Amino acid sequence: MGQTLQEDRPDDGIAVLRLDRPKARNAMDRRMLTELLEALDRLAADDGLRALVFSTTDVTALCAGADTREPLTKEQGVERMEAFARLYAAVEAFPAPTIAVLVGNCVGAGAELATGCDLRVGGDNLKLAWPGGRLGVPVGPARLVPLVGLARAKELVFSGRVLGMDDARELGLLARCAPAAEAEDAAVDLARGMAQFPAEGLRRMKGLFRDYEGTAYRVARENAILVDWQTHGAGLPQGASPTT
Repeated sequence: MGQTLQEDRPDDGIAVLRLDRPKARNAMDRRMLTELLEALDRLAADDGLRALVFSTTDVTALCAGADTREPLTKEQGVERMEAFARLYAAVEAFPAPTIAVLVGNCVGAGAELATGCDLRVGGDNLKLAWPGGRLGVPVGPARLVPLVGLARAKELVFSGRVLGMDDARELGLLARCAPAAEAEDAAVDLARGMAQFPAEGLRRMKGLFRDYEGTAYRVARENAILVDWQTHGAGLPQGASPTT
């Protein structure tokens, strides 16, 4: 499909997007963001799609965050953050149900992708964390609070502590658990259950959840703050390791 993504159609009505930068633990650079946005735009227009699975070509990481090693000018840094904002909005607004395969490092942008999805399947090597508190990045609450509640979301964001599979399951974040090597298969199996239902009905139901929780507003508000922080504040660090 592209240089940073693989796409698969295991069954009618199901698409799998695999992040494919294994040497960088799938840290998101500008190319990956562009390819993800193009794929989401194309798949959102497929009226027959019943479920979208986000996965990885390497079970050591779904995504280790933003690629802070990517050389960027100030302007390019802002442009990349705007692309992150568009990605978060596109995942939230995706018309069909979405499932994230949480294996290995799911940190920063990886955690945001995970919580932006409707359902999550956890692998037994999961390391899930929101490092915004220790890095000063104003991101996390928009997607996390509706899933785990305000008090627990504050604790996770402010502490940055790492959740394993059992921790995430206890918080109700995971629809299913599996050994890391089998997590994608479990997610596709979950998608197959949805694929038996009318696509129009699934999309209508997802729209109800979005309306009731006000997720579009939450994500738009946080995105505006995030882009402003990159534009006028400290912004993401550059020349360091990807967020871990």
